[in-house]
Amino acid sequence: MTDLLLNHLGGKWVAGRDSGSGLFDPVLGTELVRVDSTGLDLNAGFAFARDQGGGALRSLTYRQRGELLSQVAKLLQSNRDAYYEIACANSGTVKNDSAVDIEGAIYTVSTYGKLGAALGDHHALADGEAQPLAKDGSFGSRHVQVPSRGLALFINAFNFPAWGLWEKAAPALLSGVPVVAKPATATAWLAQRMVKDVIDAGVLPAGALSVLCGSPTGLLDALQPFDVLSFTGSAETAALIRSHAAITRRSVRLNVEADSLNAALLLPGEAAGSQAFDLLVKEVVREMTVKSGQKCTAIRRIFVPQELFDAAAESISARLAAVTVGNPRNESVRMGALASRTQLTGFHDGLVHLRQQAELLHDGAGHALIDADPAVACCAGPTLLGCRDGDRADRIHDVEVFGPVATLLPYRNRDHALGLVRRGQGSLVTSLYGSDSGALAAAALELADCHGRVHVVSPDVAASHTGHGNVMPQSLHGGPGRAGGGEELGGLRALNFYHRRAAIQAGAAVLGALAP
Repeated sequence: MTDLLLNHLGGKWVAGRDSGSGLFDPVLGTELVRVDSTGLDLNAGFAFARDQGGGALRSLTYRQRGELLSQVAKLLQSNRDAYYEIACANSGTVKNDSAVDIEGAIYTVSTYGKLGAALGDHHALADGEAQPLAKDGSFGSRHVQVPSRGLALFINAFNFPAWGLWEKAAPALLSGVPVVAKPATATAWLAQRMVKDVIDAGVLPAGALSVLCGSPTGLLDALQPFDVLSFTGSAETAALIRSHAAITRRSVRLNVEADSLNAALLLPGEAAGSQAFDLLVKEVVREMTVKSGQKCTAIRRIFVPQELFDAAAESISARLAAVTVGNPRNESVRMGALASRTQLTGFHDGLVHLRQQAELLHDGAGHALIDADPAVACCAGPTLLGCRDGDRADRIHDVEVFGPVATLLPYRNRDHALGLVRRGQGSLVTSLYGSDSGALAAAALELADCHGRVHVVSPDVAASHTGHGNVMPQSLHGGPGRAGGGEELGGLRALNFYHRRAAIQAGAAVLGALAP
């Protein structure tokens, strides 16, 4: 029997009452550990987090909480080798792909630690200047933000067990709000191990950080009015969450990140083989293959001028052909596995669905697996589809297939291109490629309303841009419409979700004493 990962709830490590579910190596098929959270007293555990964890965090200033985050970052850094081993085994990722998750998590925690230092020794945040309500200025109004006195529940996706945890937890803890993390079961090991390391080291107050592994019954039922809930996952699950009484009756604040058909667009006026063209090709291949395309920000649709369709198809396919797929433990392998058999099945079913409206430009099935048994390993080669009539191909704009696949589409002119990009109905990110700064800026503003982030790549930033799919803590992560309508990160903007805004009406002396 493999080891059972414990949950941490109510300030102690606790096991579920059943044998639980197994977590598997997606390449070798072996069971790694088991998780179970049945029978846990969620109400008591959540109350402990709110009262003990929240109370202890709120007694600290922003600077002090920032110092705790800096300690967490250093601790995670010291244990990173173990995290890479877990990621390889449980997520099937090569080292570079694991780094996106693990190093991204550590960098984000470190960033919010530094932001805490900048906020200083205060317990509340000012929100604008005082406004007079009396003609003589003796009475007025000032808005402040104070930490929510609930907890933050995170229901996370399988693809980023490290970063998905800490990109939410870092701003929550800096805000003074205790965290309960519920990682996706299939890859929960890495998140649980990180939480365990932090708790065992005694960095945070008791109750400030909890983790639930598995599928506890009544998870949302245990939420109270001043709690907040952040969900990353499918639009179908998000719809169920939105209909729960915790949201509809108790007004639990909800943030959702859901499906996203992100795009890459080469602006008109570029030639095949130009710097902008080559930058698009390079980024598309990277986004199709990093973490086997299992990124919420991955490029799913590629738009090029119609006269460049064949050249783009040839260039992207040539790069994809060089991608080696298989066991991430083999140093010659560039792309590992999908996270589970369920994900692999969904990927293949999705390809069948998309191919009803698209042709096959590069067949991922032609990639022989290295050091991996095709009958066992959840590996799939990168696949490029093409659709020459983007106006009629509704599936390409409506269905996200989560894996190493993208579809190339031609456009007639600028307006046609922007209209096709908008067919995604709201996305986390789109990237623009070109060499005309004015045209790039205009296109970025045109698309800003339907994307959480617009990533603009021109030859002058070829070596310095951070990447279409890389989420930086300084920038907003989230998107309108089908992407869920949520917002995360964005520097100090992330703290808004974990604070409550109130207007204080008082005399000038009182208002001046409220917050800096």
